[in-house]
Amino acid sequence: MTIPVFVLNGPNLNMLGTREPGIYGGQTLADIERDCVAAGRKLGIAVDFRQTNHEGVLVDWIQEAATKAAGIVINPGAYTHTSVALQDAIRAAKLPVIEVHLSNIFAREAFRHHSYVSPVAAGIICGLGPVGYRLALEALAEAQKPAGKAKR
Repeated sequence: MTIPVFVLNGPNLNMLGTREPGIYGGQTLADIERDCVAAGRKLGIAVDFRQTNHEGVLVDWIQEAATKAAGIVINPGAYTHTSVALQDAIRAAKLPVIEVHLSNIFAREAFRHHSYVSPVAAGIICGLGPVGYRLALEALAEAQKPAGKAKR
């Protein structure tokens, strides 16, 4: 049985497709989930895809991943810029984590330029839309190969 990669999504991402499509695109989160599962199959990794609007639930899932996942792809949404709790949970999980954002957070409002997740992530992908999730899965699949290791 393949150990899954958790793909975790934070607040308001359930509104994709209708929420500010000029910024976030027209795909729904269900569309992105289908793409991630298909990409995972091609890469030989299982994908456990989840979304919540609650910070504590994200912390619980990160803690769960520590014993049940090979890595984490996370789009923390607005919690990126506010949550020390997510940073602490990621640090404690000791897993490779790729932070993903659909929009380029550095080309937006100044408050979005800071991430509490980035210092504890192996990598960051932003501004590439839904393809960023696939690229993150590819990075984690590569890191699982014996010769490859994600830096932390």
